[in-house]
Formats: sequence, structure tokens, C-alpha cells
Amino acid sequence: MENQTTVPYFLLLEFSKDRHLQLLHFFLFFILYLATATANLLIISVVAFDCRLRSPMYFFLVNLAVQDLGIVSVILPKSMMNSLMDTRHISYFGCVAQLLFLFTSFEASDFFLLTVMAYDRYVAICNPLHYEMVMNWKACTRIVILVWFTSLLYGMLHTTGTFSTPFCSNVVNQFFCEIPQLLKLSCSGFSETEVGFLVASIAAELGCFILIIISYTMIFKAVLRIPSVTGRQKAFSTCLPHLIVFSMFLVSACLAYLKPPSKTSSYLDFALTVLYSLFPPLFNPIIYSIRNRSIKSVLSKLWRF
Repeated sequence: MENQTTVPYFLLLEFSKDRHLQLLHFFLFFILYLATATANLLIISVVAFDCRLRSPMYFFLVNLAVQDLGIVSVILPKSMMNSLMDTRHISYFGCVAQLLFLFTSFEASDFFLLTVMAYDRYVAICNPLHYEMVMNWKACTRIVILVWFTSLLYGMLHTTGTFSTPFCSNVVNQFFCEIPQLLKLSCSGFSETEVGFLVASIAAELGCFILIIISYTMIFKAVLRIPSVTGRQKAFSTCLPHLIVFSMFLVSACLAYLKPPSKTSSYLDFALTVLYSLFPPLFNPIIYSIRNRSIKSVLSKLWRF
């Protein structure tokens, strides 16, 4: 497709030409999608079921579950359908709207919300007397609206920058329309628009990372000043799930995006993409459920019903 400025469709990664392996891919992704959707819907149901879980922490957790559910819902169904129908096609606008714009927005909202949750834990532990005044429902609602709006704007800007350059090929070496893979298809490389968006996004993400590090530095200092061992353990246990989730998200994303660029498709690219895009949405609700007694208590009640 040399010298073309517009492509009518893209061809996603073909896992295998063998029909049995294609069906195996469909089955494995279906199980992964079902497990992720079930885990996140359980978190949403638990918080909605129990009126005691009406604190800002659980409000943010529900939004995180919605975002994680959105991430897998915009990339897995199309990949599963392609394997089931023995095809690789995705339309140009399908790639733009569903798999790039929405995926990027949900990923960004995850990172922004994890930053807000770190601040929430900082206020709860370092300034407990002012917690209800600072993290009131009005403030929390405004914060979440800002997170969603900023994330949608982030996804829109990246989508505009990525598709502002002509493509010399329509073969995407990934199972969804991932930005790094699409940029490799560009005839002119990075455009000035995309470079500007990348610099702005790096600055925003670096700012969020610094805020999280500062929050946890202050939290650890405050926890170490608590005289009783039981008090320190209780305070730290409220932060541990968030710290694990953030570390998993950060490490997997860094492995995927900071690896040396390659012009050829590889199993490593696929594995790293699965690691940062599909595993966090699956394990986030599991991590929060295992470490949270209130959630486990409500889950046991729901199980009896």
C-alpha cells in the first residue's frame, strides 16, 4: 500500500492460520474477558449493595472498576470476533473510535484516578481530622468528573495526532489498534502535532507520578510516627492494595512502552501488551477484595443469597 494517504481498513495481528488455534485464542480471550467483567461487576455490585461502603475510597474504587471494564470491552470483543470469524479486518473508523480513542481514554483515566486515590489515602492518614471536610461528596464528584473529562480529552488529542499523518501500510502488528504500532505505519514518522501531544502527555503523567510518590512519602512518614504496631499495620493495610495496583500498572506500562523499538512483530510485543492492557483490569478488583475486610464481608453475604 505504498504512497497511500488513507486506508479504508486495518489488518490486525493474525495469531495463526490454523483454525483450531484461532478457536483456542477465542476461548482464552473469552475466559479472560468473562473473568475480568465478573470481577469488576462484583466490585460495583458490592459497593451498591452495602450502604456502609459509601466513603470516597469506595466511590473511587467503583469508578476504577468501570474504567477497567471499559478497557477490556473496547479491545477484547473485536479480537475474539475476528478469531471466531477467521478474519483480521477492522474498519478505519472502528480503529479510531473504539480501539484507539476509547482505549487511550480509559487507560489515561486509570492513571489519573490512581493519582486521586493516592491523595485520598494521604488525606485520610496524614490529616484524618480534616478528611470529611476535604474529601466531601461534592469535591469527590467534581474530581471524578474532571478525571473523566481530562481522560476523554487526552484520548481525543492522541487520536488526532496519530491519525494526522498518512499511513503507508494497513497491517497492525498487534491484536488491537495500539498507538506505537500505528505510528510505525506512518509514512512521515512522528508529526509535529503528535510530538506536541506526546510531550504534553509525558509531562502530565510525570506530574501524576510525582504526586503519587510525594503522597506515599508523606504517608510512610505519618505511619512510622504511629506509636502502636496495630495502628501502623491498620494504616498501612489501607494503602497496600492501591500501592500494589499502581506498581503493577506502572511496571507493565513501562515494559511495554520503554522497550527498544522494533520494526517486526514479536511474541514479546504481544506478551507485554497483554501484560499492561489486560492483566491490571483483571487483578485490580481481586487485589482490593483480598485486602479489604468490608468487601469480603459483603461478598460473603451476596454469596449466601
